Amino acid sequence: MASLATSIVMQQSLQFPSAEQIAAIRAYIKQTWTTLSRSPADILAAADDPKIERSENTPWLVYVSAKEDRLKVEQSLQQILSQAEFNALTIKTLPADSQIKEHGLLYLPGSYVVPGGRFNEMFGWDSYFILLGLLQDQELDLAQSLVNQFVYEIEHYGTILNANRTYFLTRSQPPVLTLMVLALFAHTRDQQWLQSVLPAIEKYYTFWTTPPHLHPETGLSRFFDSGKGPAPEVISDEKDDAGRTHYDRILEYYITQKLDGLDAYYDSASGFTELFYQGDRSMRESGFDCSHRFGFFNLEITQYLPVCLNVLLYQMEQDIAQIHQILGDNSVVKIWSDRATKRSQMVDQLMWDEQAGLYFDYNFVTHQRSQYEFATTFYPLWVGIASPKQAEIVKNLAKFLAPGGLLTSTTVTGNQWDAPFGWAPLHLIAVQGLSRYHYFPQAEEIAKRFIALVVQEFEKYGVIVEKYDVVKCSANVSNEIHFGYSSNEIGFGWTNGVFLELLAFLDH
Repeated sequence: MASLATSIVMQQSLQFPSAEQIAAIRAYIKQTWTTLSRSPADILAAADDPKIERSENTPWLVYVSAKEDRLKVEQSLQQILSQAEFNALTIKTLPADSQIKEHGLLYLPGSYVVPGGRFNEMFGWDSYFILLGLLQDQELDLAQSLVNQFVYEIEHYGTILNANRTYFLTRSQPPVLTLMVLALFAHTRDQQWLQSVLPAIEKYYTFWTTPPHLHPETGLSRFFDSGKGPAPEVISDEKDDAGRTHYDRILEYYITQKLDGLDAYYDSASGFTELFYQGDRSMRESGFDCSHRFGFFNLEITQYLPVCLNVLLYQMEQDIAQIHQILGDNSVVKIWSDRATKRSQMVDQLMWDEQAGLYFDYNFVTHQRSQYEFATTFYPLWVGIASPKQAEIVKNLAKFLAPGGLLTSTTVTGNQWDAPFGWAPLHLIAVQGLSRYHYFPQAEEIAKRFIALVVQEFEKYGVIVEKYDVVKCSANVSNEIHFGYSSNEIGFGWTNGVFLELLAFLDH
């Protein structure tokens, strides 16, 4: 692994695009919402899953919740699909046993937006940034439906899922539901709807604040996938040109690098252990798949109380308090506010490193903070729990700032959620966090650099993509990514949404 903290030679930042260039990309984004939308009317397109191997001419599987009337769902689909389209599907009731051998799409009754490329389903945290873009573009009906599908997932599949495929039933993704609900409510002011979604919100909160996600000693939470064995989508899809899966490449790295201290994850006789797969699956719930932030390939993630997750849960507690206040139920507002205050105090106590001037994830097994520099250090600024002194984290901005925007981490590992790569969501969080503490020049610089990079690469390739090399200022990243999947997906939902949000930020 190599550190970029002292090795980046800052280039001249890219020239900020003209009004005409921005108009062209706005038009692309507006059109892309239609391209990336899925609904029961195009369920055949939604069922198509490039991540899972399937025999040719085999019908796509669609699973309906046991809480639904499957025959009624079939009848409704027959009314909107051609006979040929309907015959290309096999619709089944989802079994109680989550160990499903034949994987398929999980039915949703309304419209939603997929990220793009190999991600042809509704993803957990992607959808918040997609929603922001929809709201900026006044796509209110689609925005409303998108949020409603998350409520449906909680009611019918138990939680908000990583995405609506059966192989994602054992995990969620970073909790952004209340952010979505309140962002939409700011446009609709529909109190009756707000009241109706509150039970689902509180059920989802319980998912994150009870075992196995809860760490009882601190009251904070962790990521944890309850599934067993290898992730099916990795075995099927995360392969390189030589046909090696992500797991094959990790094993090769283990052996060739002669790494120590990994006996718990690999046995020479039987291969990867269940602890390996638990860590691998759980880091996928984090949304940061993969990096070395939570130990080697994030395999120690279940030992960590992450900054990002607990800041989001703090925000969720504040949001639920606000929702109760809007609805006039003041009797429980203080309960939720007190929970948020207690969580923020624990984040401050365990995750703030005064000497480094950064927030770090906390390992509750070793009782130590990680020293892995990661852009999630800006999350506490984003939600406002940093003190003015802690907000001087801005002094460390140079560690993360690159010509094309913000580095995800300061370490090069060959993983996509490390340097030299930058991702749209972390740019928005840092920009909004810094501006919240009145560091406007720094926030504007990050926004301008990332917007300029997206426009530059859009003009080269005609598309917006998932991630960028912010050091080389390039969307051509595949040769630099050695683990996980190396493709750079086209669409791309959250980049679209963040781009529009950053433009709106600069316009104010």
